[in-house]
Amino acid sequence: MYANILTIAGSDSGGGAGIQADLKAISATGAYGLSVITALTAQNTVGVDAIYPVAIDFLKQQMETVSRDIRIDAVKVGMLGTPEVTEAVAEFLETLTCPVVVDPVMVAKSGDRLLHADAISALRDVLIPKATVITPNLPEAADLLDVSEAVDRDMMLSQARGLLALGPQAVLLKGGHLSTEESPDLLMSESHAQWFDTVRVVTTNTHGTGCTLSSALASYLGQGHPVDVAVSKAKEYIGGAIAAADQLHVGEGHGPVNHFWALWGDNG
Repeated sequence: MYANILTIAGSDSGGGAGIQADLKAISATGAYGLSVITALTAQNTVGVDAIYPVAIDFLKQQMETVSRDIRIDAVKVGMLGTPEVTEAVAEFLETLTCPVVVDPVMVAKSGDRLLHADAISALRDVLIPKATVITPNLPEAADLLDVSEAVDRDMMLSQARGLLALGPQAVLLKGGHLSTEESPDLLMSESHAQWFDTVRVVTTNTHGTGCTLSSALASYLGQGHPVDVAVSKAKEYIGGAIAAADQLHVGEGHGPVNHFWALWGDNG
């Protein structure tokens, strides 16, 4: 029986991030993807031209309708945008007992802000405590903790502890923004700290990496893997997707990773 993974996120009309990336990653990692759309965006690989939030009543109807009929084995939460959306999603998660991965999407790869400043407190206070794992990058971690961005592993360790104090069961702090040859990620829980070191791939096609990793993580958690194993498998998947990203030729800016690298092989 395949796992059913629900992604709650915004739509990316360029196809590289958001709901589109989530469904690709969930499918590529062996699960069935469900979706609830929080916002529509007009965007491409260069930037975000417009964001159109979904009405709260319709957002709630999407969540209720899907969950009424379909077993949900894990949830990935991505772009939320406003405090009202964040609170509605947190309320919905109260009705579930499955793993929840929260990717605190705040800024697009192009630099466009995707989360209102007044929504950060709602994300921090009402949603993150419900997460099995949160997956912030270094700028997102700094925003959540209201501190300077980490520039080394010692700062990452300190900030991961601070994030864990917000209430999630585990933190996967992504170190891709460090100016080092390696791209270290840190998994931390109350009883466990583990580094995942990855050689940095030189490519501009990194749009949607955070969405893709968090969706793969939710997929593997929904398939029954423990957190550390799910993180390892998700890291292997996103590593392959980034390594094969230059097989794609999508847009003139930050292009997407290759979600189907294992299926397509070298046919790009």
